[in-house]
Amino acid sequence: MKSLDIEGAIFDVDGTLLDSMGYWEHLGDEYLLSRQLQPPENLADLLASMTLLEAAKYFKDRYGIQDEAEEMIKDFEKLMEGHYQVDIPEKEGVRQVLEDLQERQIPMYIATATQRPMVETALKRTGLEKYFQGMITCQEAGENKRNPLIYQIARERLGTQKERTAVFEDAAFAAQTARKDGFFLVGIYDVWEPEQELLKKTADIYLRTWSEWK
Repeated sequence: MKSLDIEGAIFDVDGTLLDSMGYWEHLGDEYLLSRQLQPPENLADLLASMTLLEAAKYFKDRYGIQDEAEEMIKDFEKLMEGHYQVDIPEKEGVRQVLEDLQERQIPMYIATATQRPMVETALKRTGLEKYFQGMITCQEAGENKRNPLIYQIARERLGTQKERTAVFEDAAFAAQTARKDGFFLVGIYDVWEPEQELLKKTADIYLRTWSEWK
């Protein structure tokens, strides 16, 4: 199947619609600096596989921070909320793709692991919200993207056939989830995703930039 044959589209947000992954990667550094603590050079690598709760516990153990982990997570979220409100940009070229799909009357939906208020703020600020019929988050679905439920819910709301519904993802693990469940998979390069070869192998279409969309 080619991109011309799709009848519905489901978009990830971070690293796909928004150029935001770098902000998440450096969140640990930003948090420590906000507390007048010096982060190690390899902090992003240390935190890469951790959840926010795990990162909070790591900081408590490593730096002796007395705050409760839940309070620290709120501080993490406040820092990121500021970026979604002010300076996280849309990915270059994505608006033209959304315009193309809209002109072809292909309905679009968002499936994201990020909290709804952050995403809504950024999409409203950038003007991208107008292209989408709605949004489902992992928190609302009750599963992360290693489970296809979030994509299934989005497709049901679009009312499209699974095999003709394209999922747009930059994360290789999430792309695998959607592809194995029978969705048409469009992989989009993001500099912060290390598993590019896996993403290429998984995707039906792989884009180095959004300008490659046809």
